[in-house]
Amino acid sequence: MALKRMDNVLVVVEDLDAVIAFLEELGMELEGRQSVEGRWVEQVIGLDDVSVDIALLRTPDGHGRIELSRFRTPPAVRRQPVDAPVNTLGIGRVMFAVDDVEDTIARLRTHGAELVGEVAQYEDVYRLCYVRGPEGIVVGLAEELR
Repeated sequence: MALKRMDNVLVVVEDLDAVIAFLEELGMELEGRQSVEGRWVEQVIGLDDVSVDIALLRTPDGHGRIELSRFRTPPAVRRQPVDAPVNTLGIGRVMFAVDDVEDTIARLRTHGAELVGEVAQYEDVYRLCYVRGPEGIVVGLAEELR
C-alpha cells in the first residue's frame, strides 16, 4: 500500500483570528472553522479533557492545507524560546511559491510579519526568504525567476 497524499500540517496557536488573517493575506483560503471536543479527539491526540477551536485553510490550487488549532483545554504549551531560530528541532517552516516576494512581504508586514534573514537569490532560479508572522510562525517564500 502506498501513501495517497498529505492532508494538512497542524499549527497550534493562541490567537486564531490573527493567524487566519495572516494566512489569508498570504493567499490561503479559509475552508472552515469549528470547535471539537469529546472522547474521539482525546483518543486521537492522547490528551484528556480536550476542547479545541480549529480552522482549516487551503492553498489556492486546493492541494495544500494548514490546520490551525487553539486549545481551550488543556492549555497549549509554548516552545521556548518564543522566536526560536530556524535550526530548532521540529517542523520549522512551511514554504510557499509566490508571484512576487517583495509584494508578499509588504502585505504580510501589515500583520506584524518580519523577515528572519533577508531576501536572497539562488542562482537565476529563485528569490527566497523566511518571514516570521503571528505566534512566531515561520513561512518561506519562493519566487520563481524563470
